[in-house]
Parts: sequence; structure tokens; C-alpha cells
Amino acid sequence: MADKSWKVACVGYTNAWPLTRHLVDGFELLPCVPSEAARLLRTGEADVGLVPVAALFNDNPDYRVVPGFCIGCDGDVQSVLLVGETPVEEWEAVALDGESRTSVILAQILLRGPLGRPDVRVFPVDAGTGAFHAQGKTGAVVIGDAARNLPARLTTRIDLGRTWRDWTGLPFVFAVWAGRPGLDPAAIEGIREAGRRGLPDRANAPEADREYLTHAIRYELDDRALMGLRRFAALGKRAGLLAHEDVCLFGPPARRSRPGSASLDTLLARGAEGGRLTLDEGVRLETEARLEDLGNAAHLRRLALHPGREVTYIISRNINYTNICVTACKFCAFYRPKNHAEAYTLTREQLHQKITELESLGGVEILLQGGLNLALGIDYYEDLFHWIKANYSVALHALSPEEVFHIMSVSKLTMEQTMDRLIAAGMDSMPGGGAEVLNDEVRKKIAPLKCTSDEWLAVMRVAHQKGLRSSATMMFGVGETSAHRMEHLVRLRDLQDEHRGFTAFICWTFVPDNTYVQPGNNTAAAYLRTNAVSRLMLDNFDNVQASWVTQGPGVAQASLTMGANDFGSVMLEENVVSAAGSTWAMTIDDVEHNIRTAGFIPVRRNMRYDHLSTPGVGVQAPAAPAK
Repeated sequence: MADKSWKVACVGYTNAWPLTRHLVDGFELLPCVPSEAARLLRTGEADVGLVPVAALFNDNPDYRVVPGFCIGCDGDVQSVLLVGETPVEEWEAVALDGESRTSVILAQILLRGPLGRPDVRVFPVDAGTGAFHAQGKTGAVVIGDAARNLPARLTTRIDLGRTWRDWTGLPFVFAVWAGRPGLDPAAIEGIREAGRRGLPDRANAPEADREYLTHAIRYELDDRALMGLRRFAALGKRAGLLAHEDVCLFGPPARRSRPGSASLDTLLARGAEGGRLTLDEGVRLETEARLEDLGNAAHLRRLALHPGREVTYIISRNINYTNICVTACKFCAFYRPKNHAEAYTLTREQLHQKITELESLGGVEILLQGGLNLALGIDYYEDLFHWIKANYSVALHALSPEEVFHIMSVSKLTMEQTMDRLIAAGMDSMPGGGAEVLNDEVRKKIAPLKCTSDEWLAVMRVAHQKGLRSSATMMFGVGETSAHRMEHLVRLRDLQDEHRGFTAFICWTFVPDNTYVQPGNNTAAAYLRTNAVSRLMLDNFDNVQASWVTQGPGVAQASLTMGANDFGSVMLEENVVSAAGSTWAMTIDDVEHNIRTAGFIPVRRNMRYDHLSTPGVGVQAPAAPAK
């Protein structure tokens, strides 16, 4: 027998029955509608309540959530609907039933989002009267048991649980057990035990309710449900419908924030919604957040930008036209001095063989990069580009900023002159190679003769000003810190704010074999963590590309559910990373197989991320670069 009796505000809907039917010993139940449950908890007339989650984010920021159980859904919920006599596209107004603030806030978020009706007028109505107001060109929110017994005239019935799931990929949480800090632990455990005992009873529910309770309602307040709850809070706060967005559970504060800073949950939610994170916040997420939570947040951001199941890839060939290089980077196993027995500069015959093979396989792009060869000035590149453009239909994704800076120096030109001449000769876009980590302390340790971070960014800035699009990259795992990596991302993001010239971001881990650099953390977990954080930090980048060349296809597949929306290039040829010991290679069939087995649909693209024709039917020519 309990030592005291706790007053419990709980809704009388059918869906609450499994959570409340065993609250007997020590509990006094106060049945009510959701809005009344929130009021009873707010005024202190109840010690704990099964309340709509809007109460968490509007009534009292000190509320804590009892872990374990909720009332939610992961698809069709059947009891929270937008209804009307006419299609939603024809509605002029929507009546918001006063029974549940959560449902009406959800309805407003979905009207502004996937339902495409941000301009529709909304107005509140008395609790339980939503269906009455749904007439003509006025729709309404209807919830609870009334939503399961609608009049036949209401032919438009939009399930808000399904709409939310299709839009976000997450469960929705309508109600949770909540109370104030200091709630007796015995009460918390009693509520949890009632849930554990009540859920199996669904099998004995009346036949009319059994399917609904077993399949439509989701009672587990697990990590996915919490992520859905935080997503709702972030969207509601952004729309001005909720006051705050933090979720606090009863129990050990294992994931609470340091004093004076946002919680990790708040940072994850902000990143998932495309909000801007600071460098320090990025470091906190990368070093403190659980990998699963990072991945979930990054996947939410990916779904917001690319809501379908399509994953893009490109058929490209990485042609390294010369391996002669004067920078002698410590991390590079590819370069050779000019008089070395293995030094080369490709002939036109060799280039012809490589390009024709690419075209025969439906390839659309040459990724043309090489060493910094003092014998090659601007005239060499102009002649080469003119020859390629005159004889082949491929796009030239050519010359990293490091190479452009080198050509400028060797040819005694300004950067603007160099870019103008390369573009006129046929340069379509620019790869983001040579960035490594955009921190000069790191660069001096691994590549002391390379251009500085500012110089790399300056080349990209001029390219973007002239209408070229480019990729952005980061090679990490060379002993740099998390702060160095976040500095890199912030500098890319700042440049992207200027011209939106970057099409995608790609990161990969350093491969140490045959080099002179002691590796840092270059594990698969480190790659997935950094990849996920990059999706959250780079709020103004549309695409994040998986990197299978250093980590293999399995890790790349995992990254598709942790922020990445692109599988990169088939890469018929790769010489730089393979020289350092990476042995991964894939055919077109391999790439498409890996995308499909990861649960996605492969779609070919060009460098600008335009979708091309269906694989196996032919490939369109690449789009011209923006001017």
C-alpha cells in the first residue's frame, strides 16, 4: 500500500486506457479532456498528469517527463484528423478544436509545411465542436473518440499522424506523463509500472478498439519518439506557437547542459531544423552527443532538404594528369619529384583512352586533378581544355584551388585573370580538393608548402563570383582537434553565405600507409560522427556526399541514414587515396546495389545535382555552368 495518494490528471479517451487502468493503489484519478489535464497540473490541483505535450513547451519550463511511456503514433493515428466537406486546397479557414493544444499546433505546423496552406485562416472553437464547424470551405481539427466516429458528409479526412510521419520520418508524441521537479520517485515508478502492466491488456480490449490500441497508438517513449518530440518543439517554437523547446526527463541528468548553455537536445533539434550552430556548439555535439542522436538529427535535416528515398550518384573518372609535384606533402603517397622514374604527365593518347572508356559507360564528368608541376603553365591547361571540349561531351570538373593558385603563380597572372582564362577554355566546375583541414596550424604540420587556408578560400571565392560551382571537402584524422574541424566547417559556411557556390560537402578520413604522417582518429565511427556533424553545421549546404573510398561501402551505406543524400562517384579510376593504401573500388552496379540495399533509390546526376535519365536508358549531357 502506498504511503500517500497522488492526484493524477488523465484524459478519458480510449487511447489512455492501457496507461491508466492499473493506477489504483495510491493514485486518485481525475478524468478530463487534455486541455483540462494541463490546467489541473498547472494550477497544482494535480501532482502529475497525462498532458498534451504543448503543455511542456508553454505552461511551465520546469516540467519533467516521466520516461518510458507516452501516447503517440508512428503513422496513421486515426484519432487526430483534419476534416472537411471539401478538399484542403479549397479551404478558406480551419476551426481549431479546443480539446487539445498539441493537436491544433500540429495542424498549424502541417498546414504551413507539407499541406501547403500557410495562408489559410485559423480560429479557435469550443472543445468537442470541431466536426460541427467543418462545413463548406471550412475545415476543422477533430480529435479523440469523435475523430473515429465522423459523419459521412466529412469526406476529406487527413490523418495528422500519417502526415507528420511522411514529412519527418519520425513518430509523433501527443501526450506524456509530466510533473514538477521533486515529484515523489514512488509516484514515478507507480506510473511506469502501470504502463508495463497495462500494455499487455490491449489484447483483451473490446474488438472495436483492439486494432486501434495495438497498431495505431504507439506507447513507447523511446529515442525515436523523443527525437520526434524535440522536432515538434523546434518547429513550434520557430512558428511562434510554443514558448521553448527543451525536454527534461525525470532521472539522472546524464545529458543536461553545462551551466549557462543550451542542452545537447536543444542543439540537436536546432541543427535538425536548419538553425545555425556556433563553432563551440559544433565541438560539443561532436565530442559529447551520442552517435545515434547525432545521426538521427542529421537524418532529419537530410529529410527536410531531400524528403524522398532517392540517393544520387555520378559516373565520373578521376584523371590525375600528372603526379609531378613540388609541395611534397607529408600525407601524400601519390606525388613524385620531376626526375623520379615513376613521374609522369599523361599524353593525349592516354587521355583519349580514359575519356572514351568513361563515355562508353555513360559517364558525364572528368574529375581532373594533378600535382603542382612547374612545367605546366596556363597555356598547357588552355590547350588541354580546348582539346577535351572539342572532342568529347564530358563536363570538366577540374583543378583544385591549390592547382589554380599554383597556375596563377607560375604564369604570373592575377587570380581573376587565371579564372577567366580557365573558364573560357572550358572549365565547368571546380573540385574542393586540397582543403585538408582549413587551419594553418594543421596545414603547416602535414603540408608546409601548400597554400594557406585564406588562399584556398580566396580561389573559391573568385570562382563563385564568376559563376562556377564547386564542391567542398575535408580530409581529417591527421591529429587535428574537434575545434580545428569545426573551424573548417564554419569557414566553408561563411563563404557559402556569400555566393551559394558550393554544391556539396564531402569528408573522408586520412589513409596513412606509405606516408609520413602519424594518423589521428580515422575510424569508421569518427567518420560517421564527423559526417553527421557536418550536415548539422553546414546549414546552407544542400548536399552531403558519402565517402566509400576510404571507409568502404558498408560505412557509406550507414552514412545515408546519418545525413548523407549522395553516394558520390562510381570513380572509374582513383590514384591518390589508393596510393596511400585504400583498396576500395566499385562498379556502377555495385554503387546502385549498395544504395538499394540501404533502402534507397539510386538516381544518376551531374555535378550540379541535376537528375539525369533513368539508369540503363542513357544519360543526358551535363547542364552548362551558371554564369
